[in-house]
Amino acid sequence: MTTTVAADPSALLSDFYISFWIPAAVLAAALAIKLPSIIRLWRDPLLRAVGGLLLLACAVFVFCSPSTIARVNRLAGVPNISAPWCYSLLTAFCGSCLLLIIAWRNGLSDRNAATRRAMRWLISVYSGVIVALWVLFALADAPVERLRDLDTYYATTPFMREEIVLYLLAHTVAVLITSRLIWNWVRTDGLDAWLRWGLKLLGAGYVVNLVFDGAKITAVVARWTGNDLDWLSTDLAPPVAAVSAILIAVGFILPHAGQYLHDRWRVRLAHRELRPLYLLMRTVSGNRLPYVLRATPELRLVRRETFIRDALLPLARHLDEDQRQRAYDRGLALGFSPERSRALAAAVAIQDAVEARRRAPDAEGTGDPDTTELLREIRAVSRALRRPDLLQTVRDGTAESPSMAPSPR
Repeated sequence: MTTTVAADPSALLSDFYISFWIPAAVLAAALAIKLPSIIRLWRDPLLRAVGGLLLLACAVFVFCSPSTIARVNRLAGVPNISAPWCYSLLTAFCGSCLLLIIAWRNGLSDRNAATRRAMRWLISVYSGVIVALWVLFALADAPVERLRDLDTYYATTPFMREEIVLYLLAHTVAVLITSRLIWNWVRTDGLDAWLRWGLKLLGAGYVVNLVFDGAKITAVVARWTGNDLDWLSTDLAPPVAAVSAILIAVGFILPHAGQYLHDRWRVRLAHRELRPLYLLMRTVSGNRLPYVLRATPELRLVRRETFIRDALLPLARHLDEDQRQRAYDRGLALGFSPERSRALAAAVAIQDAVEARRRAPDAEGTGDPDTTELLREIRAVSRALRRPDLLQTVRDGTAESPSMAPSPR
């Protein structure tokens, strides 16, 4: 069995076959995630370019699928008409990747004359390559339909040979330059963590693309020398291309999706942190926030913050500033930081004010404190309310026990 695998690598690689529809689905998912931002910020040329790039990538895998190749050939009535069409899509995708990386890295406002010239030159070159692909196909004689091994089957056919070499060279050059630009960008300082990881995945995807190019070129050159390494083109290159597309799609998704999920997590965490203070303020106001089914997390956070501040304002007249200052001093004496001591002292003062309000609900209160800082630090105060043991320690001024040690937070 080992001898068979060694003699026929395609038998082993067939076990790792990846359907072209899998990367197409991943790329479509990436496009769907980006689409709301593209529609909302349609005037942003970089977002439009990302959308166009992902659409081109989807088209490459849809139209390069053997079933789609056969269907296009039948509809056009020309054997192998899918060849220049697929080569053109792949060339356009490579050129678009290169243009996008240049524009994305430099930014619209930072484009100098050299950058604009380079982008115009790239557009001209890759447009010329696409035109040349169709001209070469029109001059070639390729009557036998090949769905999976066209590159090697026609590797020695006049004009088809030049067409195959042209698209592979255009693809390889674009991948090499794009990979270099991405990895240089990854090493720069000040990048957002999500963007850095997205760039790393993009760079890995383009490096894998070089394996695709190497396999294809090696198989074609082997045909020129009378050897048969077709398995590199028909069995190795397709799954490599699929893996590369998945990495590239995830690389585009990660900065957007990661930042989106991170922001959502921060909002939900802030909403949860305010729960102790919110529950305490409900005892003051006697009501609660009505539940809104379709409210966004951001809206729920704003409504909870507003509810707490609205309840704190009338309660502030019952705050004992002397007690608050004593609690603050005790917090410092117990080894808490000034910020933590202020939060603990404010929590103690609010609890006492709530108790005073409960005992004398009709009393107006005599205090007139400055509530600016208190209203601004409601999250820290709410976090302090989660530790009644620490609050009691600060309230009484007792010695700190090991269990009362301030948390790193």
